[in-house]
Amino acid sequence: MPDGRKPGMPCAPTLAHYWLAETLRLREALWGPLEDSGEVRRARAQGQGFGQKVLLRAQFLGQREKLDLLIARWTRGARLALLGMLAAAILAGAATAVGALGDGSRSVNVLLALTAMLGLNALAFLFWLLSFAVRSAGSGTWLGELWLWLTRKLARGPDAALAPRALVEVLSRNNALRWILGGISHGLWAAALLSMLLSLLAVLSARRYGFNWETTLLSADTFVSLTAFLGWLPSLLGFAIPPEAVVRASNGLQALPETAQALWSSWLIGCVATYGLLPRMLCLVLSLLMARRNLAAIGLDENLPGYAELRGRLAPPSEKAGIDGPDTPGFQAHFRPRAPAPHDQTQPLLAGIELAPDTPWPPAGLPAGVADLGIIDSRLERKNLLERFQRQPPGQLLMVCDAQQTPDRGTIALLAELAGLAGQAHIALHGQAGAGFSDARAAAWQERLAAAGFLPGQLHAGLAPALAWLAAGQPARPIAKDAHVQP
Repeated sequence: MPDGRKPGMPCAPTLAHYWLAETLRLREALWGPLEDSGEVRRARAQGQGFGQKVLLRAQFLGQREKLDLLIARWTRGARLALLGMLAAAILAGAATAVGALGDGSRSVNVLLALTAMLGLNALAFLFWLLSFAVRSAGSGTWLGELWLWLTRKLARGPDAALAPRALVEVLSRNNALRWILGGISHGLWAAALLSMLLSLLAVLSARRYGFNWETTLLSADTFVSLTAFLGWLPSLLGFAIPPEAVVRASNGLQALPETAQALWSSWLIGCVATYGLLPRMLCLVLSLLMARRNLAAIGLDENLPGYAELRGRLAPPSEKAGIDGPDTPGFQAHFRPRAPAPHDQTQPLLAGIELAPDTPWPPAGLPAGVADLGIIDSRLERKNLLERFQRQPPGQLLMVCDAQQTPDRGTIALLAELAGLAGQAHIALHGQAGAGFSDARAAAWQERLAAAGFLPGQLHAGLAPALAWLAAGQPARPIAKDAHVQP
């Protein structure tokens, strides 16, 4: 969800939407709820059902709080970690093949070589199969869980751990996590085994090797039966099986012809391909198909803590007056300035925000061509103005506030919402010097507006320079810290 994308929700929400919503839910559970009056209003206007409104709220807040960028950074890190593990798997597979065969100076024990190449893979594969029967065994995907652990270790920042945790929470609710981690694990094992097989072919093509079996306790009949048993399935794929006479002669006490060594090479390659690579490839395809099916069935659990509490605000049975949420630092409003757009309303707009009843309005000297929106005071007036700006954003907006009032959270939130919808938005503090408006109150306005994201140049000391900006579109004159506001 990069910046600049037109907001909205597709007909079928994707994993990214649920992931972002879960990340936001965990963040609010840890650090407290965010100020979201504007985002809730937009979600209610655009969403069709409660679940979609929850996802829309998460999308708007995620963009504002940069949680979407947090997920994007974690995704890039996870991909790099996966590429690193893939490279390590390829090198490990090649090294295993070369180590199992040696440098050709000694005869190769075929059973020991086969065990060296497929032993660990067979144990890991068996553990994965047992994980379906034994719940305490977890997902049984060592490499998949190693990848997930590595991505958590690579994450940096106070909120960085939220992205993988939220992803695990979303995927675990529909059993998709097991299959995704299984796909990663089988994919890495398949890459290692393919590298092992190609290295085996390359080494056997470039060097001369002798093969034998050695034993102190077992008889030759045992090796004849074992060779035939292991070679039966590869023979169905076209690989050769050494005949009984060749197996009996491969006891290390007799010299074998080149044709016998070629038979053992084909048998060894066939076993690696059939019992190593082929099962991993089949399980990789199965895991991807199951993961895709389970991902398609992922939905939003509306009864989870953090979601259920939103029902009264996103889908209320009736409207209520007042400001939602406690007056805490976590509810400080913010707005993100946007560039003017071609569809913005071209006529400059003027609005009074919660001015005193005896305030003269409209102000004297209102420039020609400026549309007066009146004094916005009630909840209904605020709602109507916000809905109007959402339908047709203003290009240039001047908001006039009462300098004699102490800025509260509700006023700052409304100013931030209106400014976020306008191409250019400035604020004028209207009051009379000596009528109770002090330097401390001016500093309070500056501090609260700066915390909400307003720049010093967007705040005017009095109506005259503000109206001049509204008429000409010139930069504002910043308020000096030691200046009084003039009418």
